[in-house]
Amino acid sequence: MLRLRRAARVVALQNKTGRDTSPRVFIGGTHPIAVQSMTTTDTADVEKTLEQIYGLAMAGCEIVRVTCQDARDAEGLPAIVARSPVPIVADIHYDYRMALAAIDAGVAKLRLNPGNLNDPQKTREIVTRAREREIPIRVGVNMGSLVADIEAKLGHTAEAMVASAIRHVEMLEEYGQSDIVISLKAHDVPTTVYAYRLADAQLRERGTPYPLHLGITEAGLLRDGTIKSAIGIGILLWEGIGDTLRVSLAADPLEEPPVAWGILKSLGLRERGFEITACPSCGRTEIDVLDLGRSVEAIGKEYHAPVKIAVMGCVVNGPGESKMADVGVAGGKGKGAIYRKGRLVGTYPEAELLPALRREIERVIDEEYPEYRHELRGLA
Repeated sequence: MLRLRRAARVVALQNKTGRDTSPRVFIGGTHPIAVQSMTTTDTADVEKTLEQIYGLAMAGCEIVRVTCQDARDAEGLPAIVARSPVPIVADIHYDYRMALAAIDAGVAKLRLNPGNLNDPQKTREIVTRAREREIPIRVGVNMGSLVADIEAKLGHTAEAMVASAIRHVEMLEEYGQSDIVISLKAHDVPTTVYAYRLADAQLRERGTPYPLHLGITEAGLLRDGTIKSAIGIGILLWEGIGDTLRVSLAADPLEEPPVAWGILKSLGLRERGFEITACPSCGRTEIDVLDLGRSVEAIGKEYHAPVKIAVMGCVVNGPGESKMADVGVAGGKGKGAIYRKGRLVGTYPEAELLPALRREIERVIDEEYPEYRHELRGLA
């Protein structure tokens, strides 16, 4: 059974554009677990960066992080922040002046890596400016860039990650910062899971349950990265740990939000887009289940309504599975049957099956998910 989610402080993210209509996202508390990603473009190229941000937003991304490594990146930030449809997080590693520039640009949040930027005086200046504009700070710890003396003492361990994070948190707190988010990412699942469990326990003990940003860093290419992320993030969410997440893949960033949503949907934590159940195929099938499933998946990309669809290859499991779905389709020899909540709607020749399925899906959206009616192409 899914454990009760840990009670975390609430942190608000909003681009500082001077407009009340600027997008706002809350992390922590009882707010939905937010989906994040990061651009791969040159931040100095405003138009390309915004193009990717809009693509990520359309894919379901609610917060986007952009790198700010140098003055060129910093120059592009004001225009990006002003035109972004989602809160922008500035990723800062070495040069504290880039954090100050990002604050001036009006970003919604800073990400600081304590392994690369831990000078007390520079941190004090960042915090002072961030507090003036009510900009939260994420303490983003990676196994590959720990605080040097902690790494020398504890090695590349989960304990070293947590110690690095807590030290930086203490520094931020000393300077008056309380809007804090924490992440502790390793490239492997066991270390990452243990680090978050340890951090959660220590934050509870010290009475500062800051929101936790989940992720497996450098998880790998699309397939392996998806697997590792789903297992690691899934374990933590199942245990009630985590308030926002990013699936980090060595792939087009547009691949990340669907995986993140898939993880959340599989645990019943959030709904967005089709949930497709498909049989693994066997000798009983009289239709190409893989091709049918891919066709249904392609249809699903046109809608955001959380419609549950069962794609089955024969009539053995088709009716039963369809009872648990909004719409079901069971293939036969040269034809297929469409079900609505397990009730047979009709049988159609294979060439007419997908158009008939789309019509039934749109009826479901119209009747059961009216907030998504604007997506309908027509019920004729």
